[in-house]
Amino acid sequence: MSIPAERDAREAPIPPPAAAGAQDRAVAAAPAAAAILSVNNIEVVYDHVILVLKGVSLQVRKGDIVALLGANGAGKSTTLKAISNLLSAERGEVTKGSIIFDGEEVHARTPSELVRRGCIQVMEGRHCFAHLTVEDNLLTGAFTRRDGHAEVRRALDLVYGYFPRLKERRGSIAGYISGGEQQMCAIGRALMSRPKMILLDEPSMGLAPQLVEEIFKIVGDLNAKEGVSFLLAEQNTHMALKYARYGYILENGRVVLDGEAKALGENQDVKEFYLGMAEGKRKSFREGKHYRRRKRWLA
Repeated sequence: MSIPAERDAREAPIPPPAAAGAQDRAVAAAPAAAAILSVNNIEVVYDHVILVLKGVSLQVRKGDIVALLGANGAGKSTTLKAISNLLSAERGEVTKGSIIFDGEEVHARTPSELVRRGCIQVMEGRHCFAHLTVEDNLLTGAFTRRDGHAEVRRALDLVYGYFPRLKERRGSIAGYISGGEQQMCAIGRALMSRPKMILLDEPSMGLAPQLVEEIFKIVGDLNAKEGVSFLLAEQNTHMALKYARYGYILENGRVVLDGEAKALGENQDVKEFYLGMAEGKRKSFREGKHYRRRKRWLA
């Protein structure tokens, strides 16, 4: 995995990231060639009326895991759908800014073209084909490939190597397997397309903590061993920052904080706002609600 040179060069502790505008400065300062994905000041509107994203900018460097954090409704899923060009299915559109993947502007590309170029999204809620077997679900991920049956079979063996449980359930109907197995199936299906980058939306949703840990560990292995970059939208801040190298926090459609994952995890505002922790002590639910009401990230 490649780590940005400017991050390696810093020996001093990383200060807490600045608020508004910090992500734009970081994007401007970094060389474009180092990023596999660059989202520049995009706005997204639904139904020609509802402004959902307001000037969002972020970068994912080749070989990195980047976390996109925020509460429910902050705009995480919309950001991923804007990148993968799935907004039109929900009457949404990118009205401003640019999205560059692997050196090319992709705003006009269809989702299938993006998959062929190596960018694929794993949707929130898993979305397996419930009436197909696990193996048939995985094989649908290779639909855009044109390199022959033998290569597809090698990719299938690779998926089974990372997800041995799927190999055990390969003949089972996907609608009857567990939620954790369905999430593994969805990630495995994405891996079948030979992705350079996976947009992973809420992989921990509805899963037991042990399964969440297992899935995040596999994501880390895919990143380290296969070189797959990840943009990870997640509400589980602690788990996401444990595996990510860099993170962005969204609130009300804006990036309000960004920085190295370790720095974000140690930031007192992040701890109090998302984890209910302050000064090493766990706060009550009532205190957390009061903090959320009075906190203004962009003040």
